[in-house]
Amino acid sequence: VQLQASGGGLVQPGGSLRLSCAASGITSDYYVIGWFRQAPGKEREGVSYINNKDGSTYYVDSVKGRFTISRDNAKSTVYLQMNSLKPEDTAVYYCAVVYSGNYWAARSVEYWGQGTLVTVSS
Repeated sequence: VQLQASGGGLVQPGGSLRLSCAASGITSDYYVIGWFRQAPGKEREGVSYINNKDGSTYYVDSVKGRFTISRDNAKSTVYLQMNSLKPEDTAVYYCAVVYSGNYWAARSVEYWGQGTLVTVSS
């Protein structure tokens, strides 16, 4: 399995960014794919994910109403549209695949993509 993340950058508070994660090599239908992030000095936390089987989406409370996760099955790509960005959203964002367990726990992640840095600053 390979996860190729892209789309990070520097944005001012209130701005928007869209992250992309191109996935390949996943043979199971039963998994969730989404995003974790890790801010300096903090633990890696789950941000959002989408259930591959039924398309259900989930968000951590701190991003609800601002972030939207979606997928393009034809391109095997998952997107994270991030609006109304805040300085506290600054982190390295990682694409991740989970097959089972606690989907919000980093220890449950089966595959990680490389991180992409999002910096929200004026």
